[in-house]
Amino acid sequence: MAGRIVVDPSSGVPELHCYNQGAELVVGNAGVELWSLDWGLSEGSLKRIQLPHAQEVALSLQLVSFTCGGFAVVWATNSLIGDGNVGAMLVRMWSELVRTGSISGGAPTHDRSVFGPRDPPTYGPSVAGMFMPWDHETEVNALTAEESFVERLYYVEERDITMLREKASSIGSGVPTRVQALSAYLWMALAGIVGTSKLPHVEERRCRMLWWIDGRQRFSSPELRASLRDYIGTVTSYVVGDAAVGAVVGKPLAGVADMVREAITSVDYDELYQQMVDWMEVHKPAKFLERSTFGLGSPTLAQTFWSSFPGDTDFGFGEAALAMPVHASLRRLCSGFICISAKPADPGTWILSAFIWPRLAAALESDEQRIFKPLTAEYLGLTRGKYRLRAATRPRL
Repeated sequence: MAGRIVVDPSSGVPELHCYNQGAELVVGNAGVELWSLDWGLSEGSLKRIQLPHAQEVALSLQLVSFTCGGFAVVWATNSLIGDGNVGAMLVRMWSELVRTGSISGGAPTHDRSVFGPRDPPTYGPSVAGMFMPWDHETEVNALTAEESFVERLYYVEERDITMLREKASSIGSGVPTRVQALSAYLWMALAGIVGTSKLPHVEERRCRMLWWIDGRQRFSSPELRASLRDYIGTVTSYVVGDAAVGAVVGKPLAGVADMVREAITSVDYDELYQQMVDWMEVHKPAKFLERSTFGLGSPTLAQTFWSSFPGDTDFGFGEAALAMPVHASLRRLCSGFICISAKPADPGTWILSAFIWPRLAAALESDEQRIFKPLTAEYLGLTRGKYRLRAATRPRL
């Protein structure tokens, strides 16, 4: 984190040069009070706090104070350094170190030998089809991308997640996980709006759900899982569930939860990751992105669950009021995206950052069950005369 990212001129591959050049520290004053921000909109709150920094900097630590006495800490990193687990790990270990003077469970691991390509690299058509070249010609035009989505911040209370789990339970499959229950609810909401679209052919009415997967706990080897617990790097893959609208809306919530469970758990993650390593060895340093995120074909809603990462935001001031990633602009990608984080003082409650179609936002906000509620300063405890720390990590794409 104190190094610099440098592109090798001969290979074109970015490298991390670790000569202790130092992490960047930025100190600023926002000149506003926390309660005055519009916490229901990313553009009106979180994205007003983050500050730009040089591309080669591995870590920009940004401390922003507010006139109310509250402050925000932003750990701005580059996704080349590590994935979301690493961002959460950085905040967690730093908080523990500041508070106690040590890090329990050992130091971060940087051993890259656990993910080596085979000789020769070998991968199948399914992995080859997961990615597309990332260039101007493969992206949706800027006007369509900008006009197609809205950004929202929501919270989902623990009691509502419990209610969804109960509704999605079945005798054969039992009680679904929190992830499976919420994903089933979102899949049904997405299918509902796609089903009312004006597509001329019924067979075109399909929709996809995408889940980002942290592979650290998905490998079959207990020894490998243990060695990856504090691994600094990217161990993220994704899986997709694709179905006709009728196959989703025609099922009860429990049936859709079974579809979610099957999509996530039926994958051989040992083989998937090995093939991805082999595929990358062949295709680097060209730029690729996940095919389903471009917005071509069926509408796709991607989800990443930061709530699955252990959290600790108490570095001497108590737990933060809010701790979540603030993703950089998705540019001209035309898939929906939802990031779910746990509320620090109440981990059973989830805070969601959503980049979604206006029709999906309207459907979620008008649902009589009121599962998705707009985030407010009052809910976060950022009212006049009562201020609490807010912290965030910001990965840079």
